[in-house]
Amino acid sequence: MKRRRILNTGEDHDPVALLSNLFDVAMVFAVALMVALVTKFNMTEVFSQEDYTMVKNPGKDNMEIITKEGQKITKYKPSESQDASGKKGRKVGIAYEMENGEIIYVPE
Repeated sequence: MKRRRILNTGEDHDPVALLSNLFDVAMVFAVALMVALVTKFNMTEVFSQEDYTMVKNPGKDNMEIITKEGQKITKYKPSESQDASGKKGRKVGIAYEMENGEIIYVPE
C-alpha cells in the first residue's frame, strides 16, 4: 500500500492572482508594441520638447503638413476645402534646398 503525503505550506492558491499576472504581461506587451511602432515609423520627434514641422505624402493630393509648437499640434491639408481653422490653401510652388543651404522657390 502506498502512502501519499500531502504537504501543507500554509499558502492558499488564489485563482484570481493568475488573472492579475496575465494583466501585467499584457501591459508589458502593449508598451513594447507601442515603442516598437514609434521607432519603426520614425515618430520619436512627437515625444520631444522641440518644435517641428512634418510633411506627409509630399507633392500628392493627400499631402498633410503637421506642425508642433509647444504643446499644440496642428494638422493642415492643402486643398480647396476649408480646414478646422477656416483657411483655404493650395500648392503654389516647389522649394529646393541647395548643397550650400540656400533655398530656391519655383512658382508653378
